[in-house]
Amino acid sequence: MLRLALVPVFLVLLVRGEDAWALLVLAVASFTDFLDGFLARRFGQITRLGQLLDPAADRLYIFAALLGLAWRDLVPWWIVLVVVGRDVFLLGLGVVLANYGFGPLPVHQLGKVATFCLFYALPMIMLGEAFPGVSGWSLPVGWAFGLWGAFLYWWAGIIYAVETARVIRLPRVNPPRRSDTLEV
Repeated sequence: MLRLALVPVFLVLLVRGEDAWALLVLAVASFTDFLDGFLARRFGQITRLGQLLDPAADRLYIFAALLGLAWRDLVPWWIVLVVVGRDVFLLGLGVVLANYGFGPLPVHQLGKVATFCLFYALPMIMLGEAFPGVSGWSLPVGWAFGLWGAFLYWWAGIIYAVETARVIRLPRVNPPRRSDTLEV
């Protein structure tokens, strides 16, 4: 919950150009994410809510970083549209799956790699802005990971679309029953 609560703090700091503070908030959020995951696995406290909120928080940080950096003209708006567009696309796939009685697809390893690339790229770009002395290497590294991450993000999205098409064509053993009458 702390991680989710820090998203607006992170975004405000980023929009204001307080990159060092924004990076600190991001580091704290990342540490709490690591700690939460570690403790949940260690003590068998994995919950469905946690499985839903963790990737949601990841997406919110990516969106906040992209929006904040684009607002300041540090990244082009098209990259925001590429990343957000892919998540809107996946949301549509989720609706299709739900209409066929399926839950979300398991996370694909390529999607994890793409998210890692974006999680690495955006702070590297912020680092170059916060500390101009390191921008000579942090900005090129950040952009390389960012562009690669956006490409992999869509590649994983296409894999999810193919898998969705495969899953909804599977024969249903026990299709959901629909009743025309209300039973009390």
